Amino acid sequence: MPRPAVGPGQAAALLAAAVTVLVSCASDAVARSYPFGPRTRDVNDLGNQYVPFHAHLWDLLHGRADGGLLVNWQSGFGSSFLPDVGTYLTSPFALLVAVFPRDEIDLAVYAITVLKTASAGAAMAWLLLALRPGRWWAAGLLGASYALCGWSVAMGAYNPMWLDGLIALPLLCLVGEWALSGRRPVLGVLVVAVAWIANFYTAYMATLGAGLVLLLRLWLSGLPRRRRFAAAGRAGLTVALGVGLAAPLVTVVYFGTRHAYPGRVRQFVPVPTEDLLARLLPTTYSFSSPAVYVGTTALLLALALPFHRAVPGRVRTGWTLLVAAVTLSMQWGPTHLVWHAFATPQGSAYRQAFVLCGLLVIAAWTALSYGPPDRRALAAAAGLLALITAAASASELTRRAFTLPLTLLAALAALTGLALLGRTDGGRRTVLATLAVALLLGGQFGEAAATSAVATRLRLAHMDDYAPWGARQQRQADAIAGADGWPRYRTEPGREQTVGNDPLEVGGQGAQYYSSLTSDVLSRTLTALGDGWTSRGRNLQSLDNAVTDAIFSVGARVHSPPDPHQNWFPQDGSRTTVSRQQVPPLVTVRPPGAHGRTDVAAFGSSPYRNQELLLGSRVYTVPRLTVRTSAGKTPDRSDDARPGLRLGALPAGKAGTAGTAARQPTITAHCPAGNEVYLWAPYFSGSARLAGDSAHGLTGRFRSDHPVTKIAAMQRLGTVPASGRLRIDLSPDRTSLVPDGAVGCLDTARLRTAVERLRTTGATEVTVSDGTIRARLPAGSKGTAVVAAPRIAGWRCATGDAAAVPAREYYGLIAVPLDGSSTSLTCTFHPPGLRLGAAVGGASLATLTLLGALAAVRRRRAAAPPTTTRPFDLTSA
Repeated sequence: MPRPAVGPGQAAALLAAAVTVLVSCASDAVARSYPFGPRTRDVNDLGNQYVPFHAHLWDLLHGRADGGLLVNWQSGFGSSFLPDVGTYLTSPFALLVAVFPRDEIDLAVYAITVLKTASAGAAMAWLLLALRPGRWWAAGLLGASYALCGWSVAMGAYNPMWLDGLIALPLLCLVGEWALSGRRPVLGVLVVAVAWIANFYTAYMATLGAGLVLLLRLWLSGLPRRRRFAAAGRAGLTVALGVGLAAPLVTVVYFGTRHAYPGRVRQFVPVPTEDLLARLLPTTYSFSSPAVYVGTTALLLALALPFHRAVPGRVRTGWTLLVAAVTLSMQWGPTHLVWHAFATPQGSAYRQAFVLCGLLVIAAWTALSYGPPDRRALAAAAGLLALITAAASASELTRRAFTLPLTLLAALAALTGLALLGRTDGGRRTVLATLAVALLLGGQFGEAAATSAVATRLRLAHMDDYAPWGARQQRQADAIAGADGWPRYRTEPGREQTVGNDPLEVGGQGAQYYSSLTSDVLSRTLTALGDGWTSRGRNLQSLDNAVTDAIFSVGARVHSPPDPHQNWFPQDGSRTTVSRQQVPPLVTVRPPGAHGRTDVAAFGSSPYRNQELLLGSRVYTVPRLTVRTSAGKTPDRSDDARPGLRLGALPAGKAGTAGTAARQPTITAHCPAGNEVYLWAPYFSGSARLAGDSAHGLTGRFRSDHPVTKIAAMQRLGTVPASGRLRIDLSPDRTSLVPDGAVGCLDTARLRTAVERLRTTGATEVTVSDGTIRARLPAGSKGTAVVAAPRIAGWRCATGDAAAVPAREYYGLIAVPLDGSSTSLTCTFHPPGLRLGAAVGGASLATLTLLGALAAVRRRRAAAPPTTTRPFDLTSA
């Protein structure tokens, strides 16, 4: 190819970015995925977490969010937001959401994803030419191979914050090169800091990978031992100072993780060898295996490296052993834990696979930079690829009708292109060179686009998915905006959620919250009150209950029809509506008295009694139940840790519908006429309906599973008929349990009395600004002031002019003792770890400044004219 008008590094980076963007868009068009087709790309956590968090960032940047960087008042009734920012939103690319319209938030996240991927390719292309000089277009194509690796298209595409790690790996390797040559020390520290701020999780893995590359480069450098140690010391200091600058965010995330609801503990199990080898080939896909595809050309070059006689033997040995060692480290338990910061991930167990992809690409460049491999090396590489393909054909991940033919075509194109390249004699044979580039580029483009399209389609088929912003979300947002009264009361987005973080996406202030950092106290409190969740307790749902609405000051609630995109229950044609109710203020006063233990552990097994504890009044009747199977028999008791009576699933076609009582399991009980009927069955899956006209058309929809990753929330089913006898018809769609005390009958008159008392004695004025709550209390208030927000770590409160002290807990909520002498209350939130991180960051900044000043003094002295006498040379000491 002709010499570029710009520098080779810039040209290579631009080529890598361009190829990456074109392949990404073409593959999505082939897969008919958003924004090039009707299929949503919002699968799993992308739709549930990342898009809503970016929507909330848009609101923050435009001054429309409830809360700020410290506290997110829209989710989980008030959650610590800075750990979420550090986990999901600190990438510099995330700020680009501000330039998109709010109702195009899905397009904004897609554009950011493509831009990040292209940046990773550009960074790798730049690194390759920094490691070894060579053909700029080849560096560009290999940079694109890295950007479009299997990890990127299979994992990074729907975890956009992880793509910052894909960018960080080549940048941190560049930092290692600077440390090796003693150049750009300040810039190196800043690059490390930005990488760790953007996404510390994958930056940690990238730092390990870059460290291994630096160690190999030091071994290959031929420098004296003293200079090697000096370079390693510079690199270590650079990383320490860079991570130190990022410490204010990293420590906040760390302590946020410490206070998060515990997830599932998993034991690492390595994948079979045939599955590992299969993931080297195009168009293979699996959530739970290492996605190490880098393109057939890059793979052939890496396989040819050990046999490429133009490459020095020490270089061939070093890179081959490093790639092999990292590959094996992914399959061994102890090193697997090292890669993942000593905690096996709850999801995919191979999140470090992008490091191996990067090493394969660097190994490929190392082989090519010494000249195209000769016939012997290409033949050996082709033989190894054939063995890999044969072994991988035994894997279920290999789609024999598609993967194997595509691998053969890609290998033929790559081998032909590399063979032609070897005959160009330094580029003088223009026709052969052009044909070689066309074959290599065409083959790479085709297989990368096919691999990405297959990953997109299979990911959509195997994971939960959610619709992008549309008419449903707009109706929700409009209804919430019309009813919003924060902080006088909360507006709940509603029980029929669209995504797991509806409050962040459509507005309002609700219980819903899904994050890796969902607090332990929030999850346990809402579960004790009858709430449901998914993702093993970290994805909390809305709880449509009159008592909890009173406890948490939910004065308006949106009611939407079921989301038709989920295809679980058909849309019934109902409209989005808003119900309003009188509720106490955000800060209430509970009378003096001996309450005993008031932490979350003090809750009992009945959510109805737990709600009464928080409300301070008896409002439920919890009747004795009679449960019968569809055959009219008493069910057996559960034989596992979940309590209750076991019901089998109804035959296909009957589950999810209200059939005749004789063919369905039933619950019967007696309650006062006119009471509201609630059903609490956390381990029930299916539907439930109150028999008779008093159901008022309500159908309770429950979703749970076993092993327990999701439980169902308590739901209202109607009112008790005049006879006082109620019957609930059940339609389980899988084996389910009905616990003792599943039914609660709410006396609405008693609830109104309790609410009026709390309104009369509660705060007369409440203001909220980011991490501060201020309340004006009636004169002479005694007892305990309770803030309707979870008592997460970091809250400090004071009454009057007193000094702030750590807030107390009232059954999971913020509590402050009152002595009757103060009429004002102030609570402030300080994210745990922020002070420690600020201290570390300040020390790192001071050290960096001092070292920079010393370096400047040295340069100035070195530039000064020499004296007539020079007793000794400092530089040689």
